[in-house]
Amino acid sequence: MFNIDLTSRMPIYEQIYKKIIELIIKGTLKENDQIPSVRSFAKDAGVNPNTVAKAYQELERNGIIYSLQGRGSFIAKPNAEIFRSAILSGFDKSVREAFDRGIGADELKERIDMIKEEHGE
Repeated sequence: MFNIDLTSRMPIYEQIYKKIIELIIKGTLKENDQIPSVRSFAKDAGVNPNTVAKAYQELERNGIIYSLQGRGSFIAKPNAEIFRSAILSGFDKSVREAFDRGIGADELKERIDMIKEEHGE
């Protein structure tokens, strides 16, 4: 469920943070679903528990998860603004990658219009 890229320039705690948001956006994780304990996650991913704890603290601070003493951590009610920001960040990354690979703005706009029509907008 959680693949950590140990060679990435992105800090591991940030990878964990973003992956959990991605899984919520995709519907893999839903409100009130329990996520692995810090120790369990760290062991499975082969990372330091302090790194996982930092990611969980950030997730909790931003209202993405909540913790119950002695029970664990759970997915909170979705915060629309956080998810909107995450989705648009992913979109921005894709657009930059498209530009880097020689795909022009006109072609991207055509794709957006096509998807817009598919969704009936």
